[in-house]
Amino acid sequence: MPGLAPADSHKMTTAMKSELRDVGACRKDLAVEIPAATVDAAIDRISRRYGRSARVQGFRPGKVPAQIVRARFRDQILRDVAQHLIPGAVDEAVAEHQVKPVAAPEIRDVKVDEGKPLTFSARFETIPDVDPGDYTAFTLRQSAATVDDDAVEQAIERLRRGRAQLTPVTERAAERGDVLTVDLERRLPDQPGAPPEHLQGVRVEIGSDANPPGFDDELVGLEPGATRSFTVTHAENDAVRRLAGRQASYAIEVKNLQRPVLPDLDDAFARSIGEFDDLAALRARVESDLRAQADLEARDEVRRDLLRQLANRVTVEVPEALIARELDRRVEQVVRRLVEEQVDPQQARVDWDAFREQQRASATDTVRGTLVLDAIADREAVEVTGEDVDRQVERQAALSGRTPQAVRALFEKDGGTVRLKAGLRREKAIALLMKRATIVTV
Repeated sequence: MPGLAPADSHKMTTAMKSELRDVGACRKDLAVEIPAATVDAAIDRISRRYGRSARVQGFRPGKVPAQIVRARFRDQILRDVAQHLIPGAVDEAVAEHQVKPVAAPEIRDVKVDEGKPLTFSARFETIPDVDPGDYTAFTLRQSAATVDDDAVEQAIERLRRGRAQLTPVTERAAERGDVLTVDLERRLPDQPGAPPEHLQGVRVEIGSDANPPGFDDELVGLEPGATRSFTVTHAENDAVRRLAGRQASYAIEVKNLQRPVLPDLDDAFARSIGEFDDLAALRARVESDLRAQADLEARDEVRRDLLRQLANRVTVEVPEALIARELDRRVEQVVRRLVEEQVDPQQARVDWDAFREQQRASATDTVRGTLVLDAIADREAVEVTGEDVDRQVERQAALSGRTPQAVRALFEKDGGTVRLKAGLRREKAIALLMKRATIVTV
């Protein structure tokens, strides 16, 4: 009888029996027997409740004899008895054996009848025993955080292109690098009944990485007033997720043609970017920003190396419920990104089952790593203070543009504060390990 709704715990009138059995490194079975006296008492109570509202021909409401009520509604009464007694019995047995299920137990093999004990089994997963081993001397790899002149020049060139001025082109047809303003109609052949999408005044740079494969070839040679119809297949990593990997038919009309004119790369350009005295100052800032980004990526690489080594220390089976929870978290992240892009997740053509399967190995490693971190935090008596929570709330508020009060309310909803504290505790464990580790630049 899986999926029983929670009910008020009912204290057994005589001793309940339970036996805990291991069926795996992290799976347990509880065999539970609720005494017949407790079952019969529950049958009496629930039968009286049925009797108050039962309608049986030949009897007034509330006056149906108890034995007729029990006979007429036997199956429903026994089902209600089980639903009433089992949740409390599970809580009592779990507390008695001092185990902590990571998810709601699966209730199986329920047997209930008048004058007999109620028996059932509860299968659930627990956190396996994890020995973190010796973690005083990790050796971690880090790539050298270098920034070469080419990277600096490419970044400055991107800034320069961002300051380009568009000038009309009238003496020739479109070439690579030009910017066309077009009205377009887009149809998706795999949705034949859907109305076409109409967009006006769309700017398209010929040669942009954002364009789907083959799109640029259709635009080269066009002039203002020209029309063209064609079909292309968007890349699997298309920035517009609802179009990724899909074929699309376009009908376009060119409204005008322009060429970007880049500003001179001089001190005036540097001053137009911000508070820079000259081009040398801009170059210095760009190099500093790139170096900070490279340092951040190098630290992330060290962190990933640490987590990989931690995950490899767990050789026992890990709870499927925790893996499923991590997969749910990853799906939620994708859904949030789709919503931010104003894409309906149900129309995004994402095979969620395939996505979960692709992510399973990585999610399992993540669970393994968190189990080791939790074991280390336990051994080191790592604690999260109220000040730690306050700082994280303020940080999240600054990033999201919400007030700290609003962020705190979100965390307090659905047990979010517990997850927040667990995450902060693991971050403290990571900081402790990183401080003790030897970092080798490769």
